[in-house]
This record gives sequence, structure tokens and C-alpha cells, in this order.
Amino acid sequence: MTAANQKVAGVAAPAEQAVERALAIIEQRNPAINAFTDVTADRARAQARQVDRQNIKGPLAGVPFAVKNLFDIAGLPTRAGSLINRDHAPAQNDSTLVSRLEKQGAVLVGGLNMGEYAYDFTGRNVHDGNARNPHDVAHMTGGSSSGSGAAVAAGMVPLTLGSDTNGSIRVPSAFCGIYGLKPTFGRLSRAKSFPFVGSLDHLGPMASTVEILAAAYDAMQGPDDEDPFCAQRAVEPVLASLDSDISGLRIATAGGFFATGGAPEAFEAVKIVAHALGATRTVELPEAARARAAAYLITASEGASLHLDRLRTRAADFDPEVRDRFIAGAMIPASWVQRAHRFRRWYCARLAELFTQVDIILAPSTPCRAPRLEQQTFIFDGKELPLRPNIGVYTQPISFAGLPVAAVPISPDAGLPLGVQVIAAPWREDLVLRVARHLERNGVARVRIAAV
Repeated sequence: MTAANQKVAGVAAPAEQAVERALAIIEQRNPAINAFTDVTADRARAQARQVDRQNIKGPLAGVPFAVKNLFDIAGLPTRAGSLINRDHAPAQNDSTLVSRLEKQGAVLVGGLNMGEYAYDFTGRNVHDGNARNPHDVAHMTGGSSSGSGAAVAAGMVPLTLGSDTNGSIRVPSAFCGIYGLKPTFGRLSRAKSFPFVGSLDHLGPMASTVEILAAAYDAMQGPDDEDPFCAQRAVEPVLASLDSDISGLRIATAGGFFATGGAPEAFEAVKIVAHALGATRTVELPEAARARAAAYLITASEGASLHLDRLRTRAADFDPEVRDRFIAGAMIPASWVQRAHRFRRWYCARLAELFTQVDIILAPSTPCRAPRLEQQTFIFDGKELPLRPNIGVYTQPISFAGLPVAAVPISPDAGLPLGVQVIAAPWREDLVLRVARHLERNGVARVRIAAV
């Protein structure tokens, strides 16, 4: 029996026992957390029996997992957190990434709550109810991969999949205190998932350990002709090198934009990680504030264009906040968006130059710990700002450049967790995961499963 199974079940247990345990925990804990919108119990039991009968081996064999409900799951409508989409016909096939995980013996147990159409940083959902932070149910999970973060932090499953356009894997990973990986743009296939912003969307794993995170990443790699954005790169496994020495890595902390405005504890978390890694250098990402503004323009405009028909015919069925942001995006002049894309090319070139000088950059994941569910604003740089669009202040400039990032949890013994971004040059997921593993092995980064 695999080490991963032992972690899931607590003892050496076959896939069926691991899945039954997961289903029992979901039944017990989900009413308080609201992470799952769909539980595929019959499918999971059948898949687990097949894993056991075929004696599938490997780090994911028998591991229960769940996915944000914008991934296609055969037999279910792909909700994407919306009221409108649940009127659609059920998906005929699973998404590419779900299929690839199941080929390695992982077992899908359900679909997860999310912000409507992924346009959210909070985890609020007016249609399915809010996902709640397992560490304190009065607080947010972060979004839009809200259920993905909460399900792992509550111990319901050790592995979930989320999406990240501007920070939607890294924000809930930080608020819920788990590991997350936003791969390089184009690294993992987005086929058979509901899109948000084609030029910015990433899909990736969230997990309770770096080993499971890396094993899932390895399983999901590879070209896919069904996704025109998917890179034609061979699989580059990372799991075998996870414990490799990191002493030769040039590690720096992001200064300037990434060292101002947020709460002191957000910067303290970065200092803890930098100290553990012996990182004393500080670098500045050029024009990070402008990168965030450009990401906003592209997000609002492209996101709105996808929903124009729904806005015309079913405007009342949107979350009003999401609807109004899409309407605003539809009115952005095309010339502004073109300028944003031109700036993006310049910005990516500057970051490529920066990564000739360093291998890893550290930055806060969020400007604060998880706010309360009803909270609408927060203080940033001495100003009161709307919460929903601004929690991703430190994540947006990174995904705008498509860089790979491991989100690592810094979890105090009491209180809500914090998160730190470990950032590398494109296609160097191996480096961010090696650093995350080093921090985990030395007790600096750790997942604290909540006592729900």
C-alpha cells in the first residue's frame, strides 16, 4: 500500500477503505463548511474497487480528490459556481486533468463550491451558499477556488483541483493554510473546464502535503490538442527530485510593491520563510502596480465578452456584484486592452531578465489573514478598499506573467493561517516545489487540519 494511502486513511488501507473514510468525513463536516456542491459517492466507490482489483500502484493510488465545479465531471452539469449553468446538459466526459489523475489511481469524490464564474477572491456564492473557513467558520476561505481550499483544510480530502486567473489557487491556499501550485501558463491542459479569461487562466492542484501536490502535478502534465493554449512540452517529472538540495539556489524577497500596504503579519510570514532559506537579498519586480492594473483590464474585458449573451438574456440570474463587474468590463475600450497586452509583453521580458539574476522570489500571498464572511472592505496602505476585487493585490502581478508559484502555508498554533508565494521562472515548477518541500521538511511550512 502506498504512503499516500497511509496518509489518507491513517493506516495501510486499500482504496475502498480510503474512499469510505473520505465520504464519511465529507458527510460529517461538509454541512458546516459547505465545500462540496456535489458528492459522487457511487462513482467513487466503483473507481476505488477498480483501483483495488487492478492493484494500481503509485503515490496517488486510492487517494480521494475533488475538483472545483468548473471542471467537467461526466454526468453533472458544469456549474462554474453559477445559477445559469446548472440548466445545462450534464457533461459527457471528464475534464482532461480529472482523467489523468484517475489513470494514476486517484479517486474523484465530488465537485466543489466556488465564486460565480471564478470572478471572486472571497469564497462567497449567492447560489450555493458561502464556503466557510474550517479554522473559523465565521471567516472566508478566499476564492474563487473556495471549496478546493476548504475541503483540504477540513481534512475531507488530501487533494483538490482549482483554477487561478489572478490568484484563485494562492488566495484560498493562504486563507485555509494548505499547499497550492499555480503552474506556468500553458503547462496543464484546460480542456473540458469552464473558462474565465482565456489569456490568463491556469489550472492546478491544492493539497495537504508537498508530496501529493507534486505527484498530482506530474500526473497531469503533457500536451493536449484539445486545449490550444496547452504547451507542447514533454512531461518533466518533479516528484523524484523533490528532496534535492536547495543550497545553491539564489533566493530573494520581493520588495517595493510587495513589501508595502498589507498587514504586518503578511510581511512577517515572508520574513520567516526568508530566514529559514537564508535569503538576504531583496529584488523589485518592475512596474508591478501597472501589471496589476493591466491584468484587471484584460480580466474584465475578456471575462465580459464570454458572458455577453447571458448578460442580455439572464442578467437577473447573476450575483449582482459579479454581473455589474462584467457589465463594466464590457464597456472597456478595445484600445485600452490592446495597450495592456503590449505592456504584458514588456513586463514578461523584464521578469525574464530578473530571473537571470535569481532563481526564487518570495512574496506574500495575501495582504491579510482571512476576513470575516460579512466583511466588505479592508484597510490597505492606509486606505479603505473594497474587499472582493483587492485581496489578490500580491497575486495578480505574478499570474499576469504566467510564472509558476508554490503557495506555502505559515500556520501559527492559534489563529488563522497565512501564505507565502514561492515564485520561479517559467517551467521551473521543480524549483518552487523543492523549496516548498524543504520548508515542509523543516517545519517552517505546515498544514494544520482544522478541528471542524
